[in-house]
Amino acid sequence: MHPEALRGWTVSQSRLDRLSKLKKSVCGDMGRWRRSWHACSKENHLRIIDLQTHHVGRYLFVSVHTDAGISGLGEAGAWAYLDAVDAVLQKWRGYLIGQDAARIEHHWQYLYQSTFFRSSVVMSALAAVDVALWDIKGKDLGVPVYDLLGGRTRDRARSYAPVLGETPEEMAAECVRLQRAGFTAARLILPSFAHDHWERGAESYAHRVDQAVSQVLACREAVGPAFDLCVEAHRSLSVPEAIAVGRGIEPARPLFFEDPIAPDSPDAMAEVARAVPVPIATGERAISIHEIQDLLTRGAARYVRPDVCAVGGLTPARKIAAMAEAHYVSIAPHNPLGPVSTAASLHLDASVPNFLIQEHPSFNIDGSEDAMVKNPLRFEDGYIAVPDAPGIGVELAADAETAFPAAPRDLTPAFAFDGSVQVR
Repeated sequence: MHPEALRGWTVSQSRLDRLSKLKKSVCGDMGRWRRSWHACSKENHLRIIDLQTHHVGRYLFVSVHTDAGISGLGEAGAWAYLDAVDAVLQKWRGYLIGQDAARIEHHWQYLYQSTFFRSSVVMSALAAVDVALWDIKGKDLGVPVYDLLGGRTRDRARSYAPVLGETPEEMAAECVRLQRAGFTAARLILPSFAHDHWERGAESYAHRVDQAVSQVLACREAVGPAFDLCVEAHRSLSVPEAIAVGRGIEPARPLFFEDPIAPDSPDAMAEVARAVPVPIATGERAISIHEIQDLLTRGAARYVRPDVCAVGGLTPARKIAAMAEAHYVSIAPHNPLGPVSTAASLHLDASVPNFLIQEHPSFNIDGSEDAMVKNPLRFEDGYIAVPDAPGIGVELAADAETAFPAAPRDLTPAFAFDGSVQVR
């Protein structure tokens, strides 16, 4: 208060003395609080003390431990090369131990920028660490990870399950089964995976095209219009085949046509996208935000499919979602992995406005892998509930490694009718 405003007031000396002491006390407390705050901020309040890897069934999980007793859980995406991913993680232990777990973006940039070489193996290792650090931060603050990414935009994520089969009749019957189980969408995998070595159809171009089209049309006839078909070519088609199939399945009104060709050339994917009346979905093999940007700027995809555990974690995945939003493109995250990948994907799905649909983990349709975690994710009526516990919401079961012995997937080559190796 200005001294002029006190003119005419009578204040006893004892009261002035008390006010003076109170001022000194408050100022002293504030000073001590500021010094304490700055001292704490300079220290690692969540110092990383260990990193452990867990080979569980088909998957590689990663635990990052801190001196606060808080641990985070991540998962690696390069499923064919998990031993190599493990080796990268062991190399990174020397850097990570002693670091502040809260500096997620800094650690991501450090591990990404520190060498000349990047690959799916390196990015999968980075994804595992990144998701684990987000898990730690959520637990430390007592909030789900989606709250750290902007807050929840939805309570549950629509999902779709895979349909395998040799014939149109087999695939149609499987669609009906999934529909009765509560799903409202299915992933129609056009090439058969019934054999150890995938053979890419007969030598006849017309036969290959007609077979793919008949599979999709049979499924539509079986389930009616109130069920979405996500057609997955699994990169099995050439550009001419993809264009012919894309035009042929248009009467079935698929939700999207996924990976009609190999994703290595965004220009070729854009050529297919321009030529077919069905929306193209791709991006699951991307290991950087720049690969997704190439697709977006070329108009090569109406939906992008970032794999959180392959592209480097939640840190780049949320950037991909933002880039896609700027192009009026939605995301349909890829998810062929375990419960940690699924949980991380759900937090991404929950926190962005341009989410379309979430791939249901193919190996856990029957719930046989639920026991890998203490608190399995909840599926109901075609949706997966978004975990609302602090962090990503799942914890590895204590006996996961013994209950699910390591069983990594091997190489799975694809051959054409003449014995030549084809795109997988």
